[in-house]
Amino acid sequence: MTRPFGALLAAMLFVSPGIQGISSAAAQDWPNKPVRIVNTFAPGGAADYLARTIADGLSSTFGQQFFVETRSGAAGAIGVNSVVSTPPDGYNFVITNITMLVLAPISNPRLGYHPERDLTNLAYLGGSPVVLSVNAKSPIKSLADFIAHGRKAGKPLTYSSSGVGSSGHLFGETFARKVGIKVEHVPYKGAAQGLLDLVGGHIEWSAQTVTSSAGQIRGGTLRGIAMTAKQRMPDYPDTPTFAELGHPEFNTPIWFTLSAPKGLPQPIVDKMNGEINKIMTAPAMVERMQKEGMVVEAMTPAQLQQLIETETRFWRPAIEQAGLMQK
Repeated sequence: MTRPFGALLAAMLFVSPGIQGISSAAAQDWPNKPVRIVNTFAPGGAADYLARTIADGLSSTFGQQFFVETRSGAAGAIGVNSVVSTPPDGYNFVITNITMLVLAPISNPRLGYHPERDLTNLAYLGGSPVVLSVNAKSPIKSLADFIAHGRKAGKPLTYSSSGVGSSGHLFGETFARKVGIKVEHVPYKGAAQGLLDLVGGHIEWSAQTVTSSAGQIRGGTLRGIAMTAKQRMPDYPDTPTFAELGHPEFNTPIWFTLSAPKGLPQPIVDKMNGEINKIMTAPAMVERMQKEGMVVEAMTPAQLQQLIETETRFWRPAIEQAGLMQK
């Protein structure tokens, strides 16, 4: 016998408050067990550094272990997909960035996730400019030298990034197209190996974050030619910005964020956003981040969403014009 629709509706209404109550109680008691933060890139890069920094800070703040698990590959999509499939209960977070929230969703329809549908984006962690760098032994000393060399070269200039569809990849292709040079992208699973190959002379230039490149630049094995920042960074005063060299459209850092599965309870969103802002904007942390090539800024989730929308408006036509839309 079919159960009457009214009885079904009454049952649903009776159950719903209980479900909401459990969610609310769980949020109030959170966290009562270890919390996973997925690092979406290989160890040694900016994402890994930020994941471990906030894990340490949050462990201290909440008195519960926040641990980092690395799941790299596919420009971060592997790590993101490992989190969006988990319950939105506050025990699984993922380091995201402009690649995963803006660039890859524009260029690749087969990611397995969509930011608006599958993610709660809750905190801005910091931004590290992309630095165009060459081997320190290279005769290229400036951006003008680099462009002139590229135009005269009889073959495309090889460059590294942390993967197909990554911010470095798309920046490299977009910039090359704008200045009229030919380049060949050499993707790596992470920033570190690509930079080692640049130091070793196996590729000709790199489009990686300042954070990833900091050790080699400070150590004198790489030379920073220009970076995508609004102004020169205090700890890298000899590296000019693209804006001051006549390319003002390349002025945005590669920003990193923390995300969770869609539907994360608002009390947990508020707790995490507030505590991460405190951790990242503490004076000692700001100084530490600057040395690592990272600029920090406190944002609410609403401000973060506005940033995502602004970046999407800029990058969609750039990616389309560069012919980087995948089918």
